[in-house]
Amino acid sequence: MHYSQQEKYELIHLVEQSDLGVIRTLRELKINKTTFYNWYKSFTEDGYEGLARKPSKRKSSWNQINESDRDKVVEIALEQSELSPREVAWYITDTYSYYISESSVYRILKANGLISTPSFRIMSASDSFHDKTTHVNQMWQTDFTYFKIFGWGWYYLSTVLDDYSRFIVNWKLCSSMKAEDVKATLNEALLASDVPENSRPKLLSDNGSCYISLELANYLQIQNMKHVRGRPLHPQTQGKIERYHRSMKNVVKLDNYFSPEQLEQKLNEFVYYYNNKRYHESLQNLTPAEVYHGKAESKLKQRRMTKSRTLKARKKQYQKLNLN
Repeated sequence: MHYSQQEKYELIHLVEQSDLGVIRTLRELKINKTTFYNWYKSFTEDGYEGLARKPSKRKSSWNQINESDRDKVVEIALEQSELSPREVAWYITDTYSYYISESSVYRILKANGLISTPSFRIMSASDSFHDKTTHVNQMWQTDFTYFKIFGWGWYYLSTVLDDYSRFIVNWKLCSSMKAEDVKATLNEALLASDVPENSRPKLLSDNGSCYISLELANYLQIQNMKHVRGRPLHPQTQGKIERYHRSMKNVVKLDNYFSPEQLEQKLNEFVYYYNNKRYHESLQNLTPAEVYHGKAESKLKQRRMTKSRTLKARKKQYQKLNLN
């Protein structure tokens, strides 16, 4: 079976993010180990372009990016150092109304020594739920994660994430993990989302004691919310909120906190960034807020117009240079 360049790229990321182990994951995917490591070697050496089958080598192209634009890419990447090459590409498209592909940004940054070899990290399994949602507020995922605050002990973060858009609808820092904490988080989420009573989202959680309690069951019945719980030892079920927790902790836990207020401030900053600034690869490189608030189509239309305008300008410039 021949895989496309994009399929190889996605499979590499899937293996990197799997907690089953490389060999077991490849066995589940029915991919030969030698084949995969050849892909990975090409990816580490040449990035996304290394995954292409027999890439053509042309001396010149009308779509070639000129030197000043290449320098601008490097300048922006250095200014926005927290962004990946993929995010830099879409940041440039959205901010400067100038289209440049992800692979072009990767090549430019690699040529300037700004791309390091990706580490082979073993993370969680696929974040896909078997019943995929089709619109916002159809299903919410919820879960707890924990932090230790010096002098205060353990605190627990309760989060509600919209499954379709990955938008953080609400979060609450709690001193316990009880049903009343879940109810408080959901009350604020329902108020913030303003979802009508006759179309309340389904709630997906794990099987923690607070989620299987009669108190929460009665509350959800009153709120007209159906409750589904993930299968034990099946990380794919709550994968989206687990992925969010991982991304959030990678940033938030870089600092030490000496009061709940300090931690809440940092969490608030991260949630704003995650919802409104972070380009999400699974959302066509849109932000969760753009999808949740129904701005996805207009944003994608704007990008298509930017791409068309940029390519026409490059072609015109190329023709002009070849006529002189």
